[in-house]
Amino acid sequence: MAMLRFLMRKMWNTRLLTLSTFLGLLLAVSFTSSIPMYSDGALKRVVIKTLAEKSDNMPAGSLLLRYQPVGSDKPTLAALNDVDQYIREQVPKDIRYPDDVYVNNMAIRGAQVSLVDAPKNDSGKRRQMTLSTMNDLWAHTEVSYGTKYSEVVRNGVVEAVVMEEAMFRNDLHIGDILNYPLASGSKKLSMKVKIVGAFKPLIEAEPYWYQGMESLFNSIIISDKVFKSELLEKNKVPLNLSTWYYAFDLKEIKTSRISSLENTLERLDINLDQKLKNTKVDTSFLDMLGEFKRQSTQLQILLFTLAAPMIAMVFYYIVMNARQSLDRQRTDIAVIRSRGGSTRQIIWVYMLEGLILGGIALIIGPLIGWFLAKSIGSSSGFLTFVDRKSIPVGFSQEAFIYSVIAVFIAIAAQVIPAVVYAKSSIVNYKQQQARADRKPWWMRWYLDVALILLSGYGWYMFQQNQFIAQQTGLASDELQVQWVLFFVPALSIFALGLFFLRIFPWMLKLLGWIGRSLLPVSIYLTLTQLSRSAKAYYPLMLLLIMTLGLGVYNASAARTIDLNSTERMLYQYGTDVVMQPVWEGVTDDLPSAPTPTPKPGSGSGGGGSGGGTGGQQPPAKIRYIEPPFGAFEELNGVEAAARVLQTKGNVIVSGKSLGQGSVMGIDNDKFAKVAWFRNDLYPAHPFKYLNLMGSYEQSVIISTSFAERYQLKAGDLITIVLSQVPVEFVIVGTLPYWPTQYPDKQPFFITNLDYIYDQVPLIPYDIWLKMKDGAPVQPLVADLASKDIELVGVKDVRSELVKLNKHPTHGGVFGILSLGFLVSILISLIGYVLYWFFNLSSRIVQFGVLRAMGLKRKQLTVMLLVEQALTGGLSIAIGIGVGKLASYLFLPFLQTSDNVQTQVPPFHVVFQASDTYQLYFIVMVMMLLGAGFLFFHIRRLRVHQAIKLGEER
Repeated sequence: MAMLRFLMRKMWNTRLLTLSTFLGLLLAVSFTSSIPMYSDGALKRVVIKTLAEKSDNMPAGSLLLRYQPVGSDKPTLAALNDVDQYIREQVPKDIRYPDDVYVNNMAIRGAQVSLVDAPKNDSGKRRQMTLSTMNDLWAHTEVSYGTKYSEVVRNGVVEAVVMEEAMFRNDLHIGDILNYPLASGSKKLSMKVKIVGAFKPLIEAEPYWYQGMESLFNSIIISDKVFKSELLEKNKVPLNLSTWYYAFDLKEIKTSRISSLENTLERLDINLDQKLKNTKVDTSFLDMLGEFKRQSTQLQILLFTLAAPMIAMVFYYIVMNARQSLDRQRTDIAVIRSRGGSTRQIIWVYMLEGLILGGIALIIGPLIGWFLAKSIGSSSGFLTFVDRKSIPVGFSQEAFIYSVIAVFIAIAAQVIPAVVYAKSSIVNYKQQQARADRKPWWMRWYLDVALILLSGYGWYMFQQNQFIAQQTGLASDELQVQWVLFFVPALSIFALGLFFLRIFPWMLKLLGWIGRSLLPVSIYLTLTQLSRSAKAYYPLMLLLIMTLGLGVYNASAARTIDLNSTERMLYQYGTDVVMQPVWEGVTDDLPSAPTPTPKPGSGSGGGGSGGGTGGQQPPAKIRYIEPPFGAFEELNGVEAAARVLQTKGNVIVSGKSLGQGSVMGIDNDKFAKVAWFRNDLYPAHPFKYLNLMGSYEQSVIISTSFAERYQLKAGDLITIVLSQVPVEFVIVGTLPYWPTQYPDKQPFFITNLDYIYDQVPLIPYDIWLKMKDGAPVQPLVADLASKDIELVGVKDVRSELVKLNKHPTHGGVFGILSLGFLVSILISLIGYVLYWFFNLSSRIVQFGVLRAMGLKRKQLTVMLLVEQALTGGLSIAIGIGVGKLASYLFLPFLQTSDNVQTQVPPFHVVFQASDTYQLYFIVMVMMLLGAGFLFFHIRRLRVHQAIKLGEER
C-alpha cells in the first residue's frame, strides 16, 4: 500500500507527463486494434460478396459427405449408425456455424421394377427406379396427389411416394404396387412397394434440393425408419449410397476462426474413414476458406505496413515522453537509490505505473479503435468519410491480442530506461551529466549513413522493377498498391532525419562563426546554447521530421493513388455515361427482312481493305436506320449529349498500307461538352484541336506515335478505308492521347462524323452523355423505352467509381492513410507543445541568471523564439521537404511493373493544396502555442525567485 500511495503521489505531481504518456498508450492501442477490427469486417463483406457470387448451383457454405461402397464391401449397421451420429452431432459442433439445411439421403442399388397387377393396356414400359429415403421431406414439399407414406409396413407392403414429374414420366398412378427386386447376398428377394402419393417441392431453388430435380425423377422415396429397419436391418440389403449435406451460413465468419476451420475440414476425411471406410468429403468450402484467409492476411499485411510507420511514431512519442519524464525524475531516482532504495523497488514503481495506465488504455482503446475501424470502413478517399453503410465491425480476439502487444511494447519502452536509471547512484548520475556532450550511439556507428545507403538500394531495386514481389489491389487495371512502397520511403525519411541531426551542430557552428561579429548577443547566445546541447533537442526534432515527413508522403500517396485510379477509369470510359442504342437495319438484297443489329460501337462494316474473302460470298450490305438522337438530348438529368462513332479502318499513305487503326467520328462542338480531358496530356488545350477539326470537314487528328513512326505532319493526306470505301483526310494535328484511345495498342484517328457519313453508309455509333450531378441512369433507360428506343448496353463510369470506392482494399488504404495523417499531425502537435512546456519549465534558473546578468526581457524572448525557429521550425521545414522528396522518388513506383510503359493516362504524383494548407495551419498552431508558452514563462519570471540554490526542476 505504501508503494501504491507513493506511486499515486508521483503520478499526481507529474500529472501532465502522466497524461501525455497515457495519451500515447491510448493512441497505440486504438490505432493498432482498429486494423484487425477493420480487416475482420472487410472479410465479412468479402464473404457476403463471395457467397452471393458462388451460390448459383450450391450455396457457397456447402459440405457434402458421401459413402459409397467399393466392390463387395458391406458396411455394418453399427458402423453406419456411428458415422451417421458423428455427422449429425459432431460435425456441426466442430464447424460452429449455423446450418441452414441438413439433408441425409440413403439409397440401395437401383433395379428394374414392374407392376404387380399390370392392367391389360399397360404399355410394358421399362421402369428403372431407385429406392431411397430423405430426412425432413415433408418440411420442404407438399402432397399434390394421394397421401404421405406410412412409417410402418402393412401386410408386407411398403408405402412410398414419388415426385409428381416422376409419376408422369414413369407412367405410375396412385395405388400402383411395384415389385422391387432386392439383392441380399446370395438370396434373390423382392419387396412390394405401393405408390400412395406424389409430391412437389415448395421452393425448387432452396438448398435442400442440392442434388437437382433430375436425380429424383427415377426415385421411390420411403420412410427413413422403414428404410433402416426393413431393408438394412431385417433383409440385410447392402447400402449403395448415403450422402449427408449441410449448407452452413458463413456470413459471420471471423479471421481468427479461419485457420481452425481449415484444420477441421482437412481432418474430416480422416475421421470419416476411421468410422466407416469409403466415407469421404465430396464437396466442401475448404478452398473458399483458403481464399478468404489469403485475402484477409493480405489485407492485414497491407494495412499494418501502411500503419507501421505511424504506429512506430506513436511508440517513439511514448519513448520520448518517458525519457523526458525520467530525466525530470532522475535526480529523485538517484537520491532514492543512494538512500537505500533497491533497484527492484524503483523498477516496480514504474512497472506498476505502466500496468495501471496500460490497463485503462486496454479498456478505452479498443472502443476508440472500433470507432476508427468504422471510420476506415466509411472512407471513400483521402480524408473523405462518407455517410453510408460502413463495413460491419466488431470486437475480436485478434484485436485484443494486438492491443495487449501494443501495451506491452509501450510499457517496455517506458520501463527499460527506468531500469537503466534505477541502477545509477547519484555519483553515476553526475558522471553521466559530465559526459552529456558525447555523441549518440547511432551517430558514432554511422547508422544514418547505412540507412541512407539501404534506402538508395531500395530505390535502385524499384527502378529495376525487381523489388515489387507482391501486388495488392482491386484488379490489374484498377487500384494497385505495393506495401513495400510505404516501408522503404518511411525508412528513407527516418534516415534523412538522422542525417540532418548529424549535420545540425555543424550548421549551428557555421552560423555562429559567420555571425560572430554581426549577430546580437541574444542570437549568439542561442547558437551557443544549441550547439552545446544539441543532443537534448534530437528527440523532438526527429519526431517532427518523421511525423510531418510521413504525413506529407501518406497524403501524397493517397491523393496519387486515388486520382490516378480515377483518371484511368475516366479515360477508359471517356465520359459519364455511354449508351449503345439498337440500330435497325435491312439488307439490300432482302429489303423486307429485318437484320439483327450488331453491337453499336463494334465497328460493323468498318475497316475492310477491299481484299478477297477467301472464296466465300461477300456479306450483304446493311442499310441502318439512325435512332432519334434528339431524344437523348432531351432526357431529364442529361447536361449534354454527343454522337461518337468508334470503328476501325485500314490506313493508306501514298498508296502504301500502314495497317489498321481506330477511327473515332465526332461532332466537335458537342464532343467538347461531354468528353473528359486531362489538360496536361496535350501540347495545347484540347478545344484548340477541336476548333481545327471544325475548320476543315475532311480534317483528322492522328496519334503522335503513329505520326513520328511514319514521319507524318500537318497538311499530309491520308486515306482510311471504311466499309470498303476509301475516304481521304487531311492531317490537322497530332496528339499523344485522346479519351478511350490507347495509342500503344493501336493508332487513333479523330475526324468529323458528318464527313464520314457523307462518304460511306451509316455505321452505328454510341451516345455519350454528360450527366448533371447526382442524376441517375435507370430513369433514362425507362424513358427511352417508353419512346420505343431500345439499348444494347449502358456503361456508367460513376457506378464503376462507386464500386471502386466500396472495395475493402480501397477503403482500407485510404482510411489508414487518412488516420495516419491525422495521427501524425496530432503527435506532432502534442509532442511539440509538451516538449517546449517542460523544456522551458526546467530552465527557469538559467533564464533568471541571464536576466540577472543584464539580458533584457525582449532579448530573452528573441533568444527563445530563435531557438524555436532553429529547432522546431527547421525540423518542420525539413520534415515537409523530406516528405515531398520521398514522394517524388518513390510514388512513381506505385505503377506496377506490368503497366509502367502502357499506363494511360500517364501516372503523375499529386500534392493536394488543401493537405499542404492543413499542414501549414497545424505548424502555425504549434509555433504559436510554443511562443505562447515562451511568453507565459518569461512574463511570470521573477529574478529573485529564479536565482536560488539547488537543481533546476
